[in-house]
Amino acid sequence: MKKIAVLASGSGTNAENLVRYFEGSEEASVATMICDRKEAFVFERMKKLGVHSYYIRKDELYAGGLLNILRQNEIDLVVLAGFLKLVPQDVIDAFPRRIINVHPALLPKFGGKGMFGMHVHTAVVNAGETKTGITIHYVNEHFDEGEIIAQFETDVLPEDTPESVAKKIHELEMKHFPEVVGEVVSGIVG
Repeated sequence: MKKIAVLASGSGTNAENLVRYFEGSEEASVATMICDRKEAFVFERMKKLGVHSYYIRKDELYAGGLLNILRQNEIDLVVLAGFLKLVPQDVIDAFPRRIINVHPALLPKFGGKGMFGMHVHTAVVNAGETKTGITIHYVNEHFDEGEIIAQFETDVLPEDTPESVAKKIHELEMKHFPEVVGEVVSGIVG
Protein backbone atom coordinates (compact mmCIF):
# COMPACT_ATOMS: atom_id res chain seq x y z
CA MET A 1 0.00 0.00 0.00
CA LYS A 2 1.47 3.31 -1.13
CA LYS A 3 1.30 6.20 1.31
CA ILE A 4 0.42 9.62 -0.06
CA ALA A 5 1.16 12.95 1.61
CA VAL A 6 -0.96 15.88 0.48
CA LEU A 7 0.49 19.39 0.72
CA ALA A 8 -2.11 22.15 0.90
CA SER A 9 -2.42 25.83 1.74
CA GLY A 10 -6.14 26.60 1.57
CA SER A 11 -9.64 25.27 1.95
CA GLY A 12 -8.77 21.72 0.98
CA THR A 13 -11.39 20.68 -1.57
CA ASN A 14 -8.78 18.90 -3.70
CA ALA A 15 -7.23 17.31 -0.61
CA GLU A 16 -10.61 16.02 0.53
CA ASN A 17 -11.36 14.74 -2.96
CA LEU A 18 -8.06 12.81 -2.97
CA VAL A 19 -8.76 11.26 0.44
CA ARG A 20 -12.23 10.17 -0.65
CA TYR A 21 -10.96 8.82 -3.99
CA PHE A 22 -8.47 6.50 -2.26
CA GLU A 23 -10.83 5.35 0.52
CA GLY A 24 -11.01 1.58 0.31
CA SER A 25 -8.20 1.39 -2.26
CA GLU A 26 -5.76 -1.49 -1.94
CA GLU A 27 -3.08 0.48 -3.81
CA ALA A 28 -2.80 3.74 -1.90
CA SER A 29 -4.20 6.00 0.79
CA VAL A 30 -3.70 9.57 1.89
CA ALA A 31 -1.65 9.03 5.03
CA THR A 32 -1.00 12.63 6.01
CA MET A 33 -1.60 16.25 5.10
CA ILE A 34 0.92 19.04 5.57
CA CYS A 35 -0.09 22.70 5.45
CA ASP A 36 1.87 25.95 5.65
CA ARG A 37 -1.05 28.09 6.88
CA LYS A 38 -2.24 27.59 10.45
CA GLU A 39 -5.73 28.99 9.76
CA ALA A 40 -6.38 27.00 6.57
CA PHE A 41 -9.74 25.20 6.44
CA VAL A 42 -8.03 22.07 5.10
CA PHE A 43 -7.25 21.15 8.73
CA GLU A 44 -10.98 20.89 9.49
CA ARG A 45 -11.59 18.75 6.42
CA MET A 46 -8.73 16.37 7.28
CA LYS A 47 -9.82 16.11 10.92
CA LYS A 48 -13.31 15.02 9.83
CA LEU A 49 -11.75 12.43 7.50
CA GLY A 50 -9.35 11.10 10.13
CA VAL A 51 -6.19 12.15 8.26
CA HIS A 52 -3.26 13.11 10.48
CA SER A 53 -2.18 16.66 9.68
CA TYR A 54 0.85 18.83 10.26
CA TYR A 55 1.34 22.58 10.28
CA ILE A 56 4.77 23.60 9.00
CA ARG A 57 6.23 27.08 9.27
CA LYS A 58 8.14 28.53 6.32
CA ASP A 59 11.45 28.38 8.19
CA GLU A 60 10.86 24.68 9.01
CA LEU A 61 9.80 23.95 5.44
CA TYR A 62 13.13 25.09 4.04
CA ALA A 63 15.28 23.77 6.90
CA GLY A 64 14.59 20.07 6.35
CA GLY A 65 11.32 19.93 8.28
CA LEU A 66 9.15 18.85 5.36
CA LEU A 67 11.54 16.08 4.36
CA ASN A 68 11.66 14.87 7.98
CA ILE A 69 7.86 14.64 8.17
CA LEU A 70 7.70 12.77 4.85
CA ARG A 71 10.39 10.29 5.96
CA GLN A 72 8.87 9.78 9.43
CA ASN A 73 5.55 8.91 7.80
CA GLU A 74 7.20 6.63 5.19
CA ILE A 75 5.60 8.55 2.33
CA ASP A 76 5.82 7.15 -1.21
CA LEU A 77 4.16 9.96 -3.18
CA VAL A 78 3.71 13.69 -2.49
CA VAL A 79 0.70 15.45 -4.01
CA LEU A 80 0.33 19.23 -4.04
CA ALA A 81 -3.31 20.26 -3.77
CA GLY A 82 -3.29 24.03 -3.65
CA PHE A 83 0.12 24.28 -1.98
CA LEU A 84 1.52 27.73 -2.74
CA LYS A 85 5.15 27.46 -1.61
CA LEU A 86 8.06 26.28 -3.73
CA VAL A 87 8.92 22.70 -2.77
CA PRO A 88 12.37 22.59 -1.13
CA GLN A 89 15.21 21.12 -3.16
CA ASP A 90 15.94 18.41 -0.56
CA VAL A 91 12.38 17.06 -1.03
CA ILE A 92 12.65 17.22 -4.83
CA ASP A 93 15.92 15.28 -4.65
CA ALA A 94 14.46 12.67 -2.28
CA PHE A 95 11.26 12.15 -4.33
CA PRO A 96 12.22 12.17 -8.02
CA ARG A 97 9.11 11.82 -10.21
CA ARG A 98 7.12 11.26 -7.03
CA ILE A 99 5.82 14.81 -6.43
CA ILE A 100 2.70 15.80 -8.39
CA ASN A 101 0.95 19.15 -8.71
CA VAL A 102 -2.27 20.33 -10.32
CA HIS A 103 -2.17 23.77 -11.93
CA PRO A 104 -5.37 25.63 -12.93
CA ALA A 105 -4.30 26.44 -16.51
CA LEU A 106 -2.87 24.76 -19.59
CA LEU A 107 0.85 25.07 -18.94
CA PRO A 108 3.18 26.49 -20.08
CA LYS A 109 0.68 29.37 -20.31
CA PHE A 110 -0.25 31.19 -17.11
CA GLY A 111 2.24 29.45 -14.84
CA GLY A 112 5.02 30.56 -12.53
CA LYS A 113 5.36 32.45 -9.27
CA GLY A 114 2.20 34.27 -8.29
CA MET A 115 0.03 32.43 -10.81
CA PHE A 116 -2.49 30.61 -8.66
CA GLY A 117 -6.24 30.64 -8.08
CA MET A 118 -8.12 33.71 -9.24
CA HIS A 119 -4.90 35.32 -10.52
CA VAL A 120 -4.76 32.61 -13.18
CA HIS A 121 -8.45 32.80 -14.10
CA THR A 122 -8.33 36.59 -14.38
CA ALA A 123 -5.25 36.39 -16.61
CA VAL A 124 -6.93 33.78 -18.84
CA VAL A 125 -10.06 35.92 -19.30
CA ASN A 126 -8.07 39.15 -19.80
CA ALA A 127 -5.91 37.46 -22.44
CA GLY A 128 -9.00 36.51 -24.46
CA GLU A 129 -8.20 32.80 -24.34
CA THR A 130 -10.78 30.47 -25.91
CA LYS A 131 -9.50 27.39 -24.03
CA THR A 132 -8.17 26.80 -20.55
CA GLY A 133 -7.94 23.79 -18.30
CA ILE A 134 -5.80 22.00 -15.78
CA THR A 135 -2.30 20.63 -15.99
CA ILE A 136 -1.16 17.78 -13.78
CA HIS A 137 2.63 17.65 -13.69
CA TYR A 138 5.64 16.43 -11.81
CA VAL A 139 7.24 19.04 -9.58
CA ASN A 140 10.78 20.29 -10.10
CA GLU A 141 12.73 23.19 -8.61
CA HIS A 142 10.74 25.83 -10.52
CA PHE A 143 7.08 26.83 -10.20
CA ASP A 144 4.96 25.00 -12.81
CA GLU A 145 7.84 23.84 -15.02
CA GLY A 146 7.94 20.12 -14.26
CA GLU A 147 7.19 17.41 -16.81
CA ILE A 148 3.52 17.36 -17.79
CA ILE A 149 1.63 14.16 -16.99
CA ALA A 150 -1.83 15.14 -18.29
CA GLN A 151 -3.91 18.12 -19.36
CA PHE A 152 -7.67 18.51 -19.53
CA GLU A 153 -9.32 21.49 -21.19
CA THR A 154 -12.54 23.43 -21.24
CA ASP A 155 -13.87 26.26 -23.37
CA VAL A 156 -13.66 29.88 -22.33
CA LEU A 157 -16.75 31.57 -23.70
CA PRO A 158 -16.99 35.31 -24.48
CA GLU A 159 -19.37 35.77 -21.55
CA ASP A 160 -17.13 33.92 -19.06
CA THR A 161 -15.79 35.76 -16.03
CA PRO A 162 -12.86 34.75 -13.84
CA GLU A 163 -15.44 33.33 -11.40
CA SER A 164 -17.18 31.19 -14.04
CA VAL A 165 -13.80 29.98 -15.32
CA ALA A 166 -12.85 29.08 -11.74
CA LYS A 167 -15.98 26.92 -11.48
CA LYS A 168 -15.12 25.07 -14.71
CA ILE A 169 -11.55 24.50 -13.53
CA HIS A 170 -12.75 23.21 -10.17
CA GLU A 171 -14.98 20.69 -11.93
CA LEU A 172 -12.02 19.47 -14.02
CA GLU A 173 -9.87 19.14 -10.89
CA MET A 174 -12.54 17.18 -9.02
CA LYS A 175 -13.01 14.78 -11.92
CA HIS A 176 -9.49 14.23 -13.22
CA PHE A 177 -6.89 14.98 -10.53
CA PRO A 178 -7.51 11.93 -8.31
CA GLU A 179 -7.75 9.65 -11.35
CA VAL A 180 -4.38 10.79 -12.67
CA VAL A 181 -2.78 10.43 -9.23
CA GLY A 182 -4.24 6.92 -9.13
CA GLU A 183 -2.73 6.16 -12.52
CA VAL A 184 0.68 7.37 -11.34
CA VAL A 185 0.36 5.19 -8.23
CA SER A 186 -0.55 2.21 -10.44
CA GLY A 187 2.37 2.85 -12.74
CA ILE A 188 0.10 3.45 -15.73
CA VAL A 189 1.48 6.96 -16.22
CA GLY A 190 5.07 8.07 -15.71
